[in-house]
Amino acid sequence: MQLAKITSLNKHRIIFLSTFFLCGAAVKAQDNSPYSRYGLGNEFPRTNVVNRGMGGVSAGYIDVTSVNYNNPASYAKFQAYMEQRSGKVSSARVILDVGVDFTSRKLTQPNTANSFRASDALFSHVYVGIPIRKNWGLAFGIRPLTRISYDIFRTERLFNPNPPGGSIDSAITQFTGTGGSFLPTIGTGFGNDHLSVGFNVGYLFGKKELVTRRALINDTVEYAASNHTTNTTFGNVFFDAGAQYTVDLTKRSLLRFGASGNWKQTINGSQDILRQTYVRNSTGQELQVDSVFNTTGVAGKIIYPASYTAGVYYEKGPGEKTRGFSLGLDYVTSKWDSYRFFEAKDFVQNSWEVRMGGQLTPVAQAASYGQAITYRFGAFAGTDYVKADNNNLPVYGLSFGVGLPIRPSRQSPNQFSIVNLAVEYTKRGNEQNKIKEDLIRFSLGFNFTDLWFGKRKYD
Repeated sequence: MQLAKITSLNKHRIIFLSTFFLCGAAVKAQDNSPYSRYGLGNEFPRTNVVNRGMGGVSAGYIDVTSVNYNNPASYAKFQAYMEQRSGKVSSARVILDVGVDFTSRKLTQPNTANSFRASDALFSHVYVGIPIRKNWGLAFGIRPLTRISYDIFRTERLFNPNPPGGSIDSAITQFTGTGGSFLPTIGTGFGNDHLSVGFNVGYLFGKKELVTRRALINDTVEYAASNHTTNTTFGNVFFDAGAQYTVDLTKRSLLRFGASGNWKQTINGSQDILRQTYVRNSTGQELQVDSVFNTTGVAGKIIYPASYTAGVYYEKGPGEKTRGFSLGLDYVTSKWDSYRFFEAKDFVQNSWEVRMGGQLTPVAQAASYGQAITYRFGAFAGTDYVKADNNNLPVYGLSFGVGLPIRPSRQSPNQFSIVNLAVEYTKRGNEQNKIKEDLIRFSLGFNFTDLWFGKRKYD
């Protein structure tokens, strides 16, 4: 039976087997990226919505209305007002920074017309920033680090690898992966008017479930399908740190140098491994026929790679009738060559990325709402950490963002809130790679701030 000469019966059988696999999958819209199979999954942006609009520039960035959790040294510059006589805090601007993402991904096979689209809505981050006193701040929150989400079908002809060889049968195989990782943290930043340092401590946790299902396509013989599932859960304490140094150039302009990152760390893991044959009942439930191998609670270690960011940020403040502006440049590198998953290497490599961007800040005495809007722009380029087909995976893209202020109410004049929007276009891969990805990410951020701890005054 040649694969090129599939009978009508076989065509019906392929449709049946495809439906057989799909019965076990939840019917919902979700992301689908084959590259998320490697490492701990596709990486989320390491920055908030404000920084994403500037190409991801964050090493030297400081803001009193958002939390730059990629460099905890920035926490030192949360806004705090001090009493001159007592030296105590008279009031401080507390920040709530929340974000969500909407993504659209297109997969393309080079030199063919084959393509696939997927979209999803994802939680981005929730962080709270609290000034403790001048040049000392605290921040805590949670954000996703990675995500695993793919579902791929492959129809192929199987051959006997042992002498004398020969054809075995046709097969349809489904590869699925789910999971990802999260990082809740609490951190502090402190220093003086020029130098600040900071650190975050958190707990990195997540899971990685990889499943391979295969069924043989045969005209006359019914075979039970096979299921190879490896489910890994992991977690451990995680640290990162950063520093920033500011050089005042004029009364309205400055240059800030920044560096942040995490060192190589070990994460504890546990695996459940299942190898079985199965059939499905009329409701789609998977019924075991024979358990070939089944074990739970296999302990192991995950070596999470070091990652470093360094950059410079120029900032010029606004005038009464003119806008301010800022420009930044970052270099990011991650040492994925050292990554290990239960002592096994993966198809990953050291990665790097250059990010550049800036923003036009509002006029100090804005005469209209348009003059109060912040405009952001950026670009980035580098080499991805995935190396699945022995070719480098280039990554580059553009970004644009705006900050839309919300007018405070008369009852709460000290509140200042902004809706931040960012749009990123990312291209991953080229004609030398087996799959190219085009990703459009819409990020929506809500930044609510208010002055706390202030003493009430009475006439």
